[in-house]
Amino acid sequence: MLISDSHRFLFVHVQKTGGSTIDNALTTALGDVRRIPAANRHAPLDRLLQLEPGLQDYWTAGFVRNPWARMLSWWRMMERFRDGAAQGIERYIDHLQRNRFVAGIVEKHPDFESFVLHAPDDHPRLRKPQVAFLNNDQRRADFTGRQESLERDLRQIYDHLGLEWVELQSVNIDPGRPDYRDVYTPAARTRVAELFEADLRAYDYEF
Repeated sequence: MLISDSHRFLFVHVQKTGGSTIDNALTTALGDVRRIPAANRHAPLDRLLQLEPGLQDYWTAGFVRNPWARMLSWWRMMERFRDGAAQGIERYIDHLQRNRFVAGIVEKHPDFESFVLHAPDDHPRLRKPQVAFLNNDQRRADFTGRQESLERDLRQIYDHLGLEWVELQSVNIDPGRPDYRDVYTPAARTRVAELFEADLRAYDYEF
């Protein structure tokens, strides 16, 4: 999450949608960014409004991603921590010791199929629809961008806020990630469709 009071702007950071790249860019461009200490960096809109009702009138934006690609991105992150720790890389070992969410998944799910079929049962964050991060009964995000067209959509946010565009510095890039269509079994594909039916309806994503 990111707040600019001078621009009356709120950015809701949905996991695995390019949010770190967006956050870094907006932090530099806006200048007066702040966070809510009591909120997780990936807190949904309704939680942020509970903590600060005054944000109700702020122009609000967030990004979403194809649910099948997003689930693969979750898993690729888990693999990086697992494999890095197995190679003795200290920062990965340290992360697994501190982050029980990642450590528990790495310990319990040996492959992508197991992760998709079973990990969402144990971890609510893995099954929360993206539409629920950006909307509630009283308020909807004013702008919803897509990870698939991140730069084009982020430019629209810059234009709305009157910010000067500068070239993006992407972070957390996974150059070796395969096309998600090549890694899903029929069972895993169906599981994601069931978990994120609300996202498929709201954003017209297809496999």
